[in-house]
Amino acid sequence: MSERPALADARTVIIIPTRYGSSRYPGKPLAPIMGPDGITKTLIGWSHDGALAVCGDAAVVVATDDRRITDEVDGFGGQWLMTPESCGNGTERVAACLDALPNAQLLVNFQGDALLTPPAFVTALIDHMNANSEAQVATVAVRCSAETYRHLAEDAAQGRVGGTTVVVNNRSEALYFSKRILPYLPDGRMPDEDMPVLLHLGLYAYRRAALERYVALGPTMLEAVEGLEQLRFLVAGIPVSVVTLEEQGYPIVEVNNRSDVPLVEGILSARALP
Repeated sequence: MSERPALADARTVIIIPTRYGSSRYPGKPLAPIMGPDGITKTLIGWSHDGALAVCGDAAVVVATDDRRITDEVDGFGGQWLMTPESCGNGTERVAACLDALPNAQLLVNFQGDALLTPPAFVTALIDHMNANSEAQVATVAVRCSAETYRHLAEDAAQGRVGGTTVVVNNRSEALYFSKRILPYLPDGRMPDEDMPVLLHLGLYAYRRAALERYVALGPTMLEAVEGLEQLRFLVAGIPVSVVTLEEQGYPIVEVNNRSDVPLVEGILSARALP
């Protein structure tokens, strides 16, 4: 792994937006999660390690508004930026870092509850943006395996939000994101090549100008109803490229609820560590 540049000099920055006061899971970034070696780290610690494992020379920083989180980041030797408590979502929190990152032209949002995100997915997203200069925003989705689809369906049956799905056009641009499972599958039908279900991962790359425009637009009705920040781009007519990748042999589950912690610990135990 190459040496990371100083924040003020970095042209590509991986930002982990993190807040303490999750309505569904208060204190989630500091939740203890046990690894396969029996060592416990906090959720934000696991996510930071995942960001550091990304190949390349991108800088890595945690963006937060809570001193309990900055204390934790100091404890494992990471970098952090303090951002306003008023940030309404992770994209706004990433945008709030722009003044502290004067040379950053590409900013990656690596969500703090997505510790199972493969580092190679982040590399693929950065490579996509570097190869497509016209792309203003990009994100990642994976084709759901039967196991991941069953997890989503079980969460939905129990009234929990287990993940976000996305449908795309023939240019691999997002048509819509939803916390419902899209497209609708008849009872007993499992996703396949003819009718895939794309699980959207909490991973984005933005040009600097796209973030500035996002903040200037202000919140929209759809993002408020769905609770999905990325819908603001679609409402404004800003295309969101979707890089579709294959699962890596394990379900990429986010920690959205307390019930996800033992599931994630089981996946960590079952897979080879990066």
